[in-house]
Amino acid sequence: MCTNYVAPGEDPGLSELKIDNFRDLYRWTPWKPEIYQDYDAPIVANIDGRFTPVIAGFGFWPRALQKANVEKAKEQGRKPPLMRTTMNVRDDNLGKSPLYGPTWRSGGRCLIPARYVVEPSYPEARQDAAGKWILGPCVWQKIGVIDRPTMCVAGIWRTLKDAEGKPRHVMTMITVNADDHPIMSRMHKPDDEKRSVVILRPDDWEEWLTTPNVEAARAMLQIYPAEDMVTLTKE
Repeated sequence: MCTNYVAPGEDPGLSELKIDNFRDLYRWTPWKPEIYQDYDAPIVANIDGRFTPVIAGFGFWPRALQKANVEKAKEQGRKPPLMRTTMNVRDDNLGKSPLYGPTWRSGGRCLIPARYVVEPSYPEARQDAAGKWILGPCVWQKIGVIDRPTMCVAGIWRTLKDAEGKPRHVMTMITVNADDHPIMSRMHKPDDEKRSVVILRPDDWEEWLTTPNVEAARAMLQIYPAEDMVTLTKE
């Protein structure tokens, strides 16, 4: 899973897509180097047959809209809905989720450029005599790919209306099981479920954005080989 990542700058180096670089996008709507929940970040989407860089919020259902629903429920005397974290969506939940399913089935896929995803690890974690985990210090790791400054994470996106009624693009990263992965299985607490974002190879970028076949897109949801990844301690 990923709730924080390092975005590329105005020239992410995605020449394979044959798109304009991000300089104009960055000039008008600059984004922060590190992306957290609801932060604006660049994505690449297929809009009217063209690969187009746009700005989208990190999280499929922004907190501001969720909070508005909570307040509305309270005013009406109803039980307020639970706040949800929507920066990631499980691959096994894509097709059946009321929140994510319509976008997935309609082909609303995107590429999320990232220099690194940032994950917590606990290298000194151990179990005591009773089997309870003693975690030790959290060490944050930056995970990227070898020989490329920017990778592309598989995502889905949609357009909502914000609290003021203005259009706002939002996106989420797709995750897959990482129980047996040499790197991603070491992220998060020892007894947490192990998930990983899907890093797509450049040869798959175009098909990911264009294929009308949902099952062909699903077949691309594979975990990236550990030998092609790089891990750095975040300072």
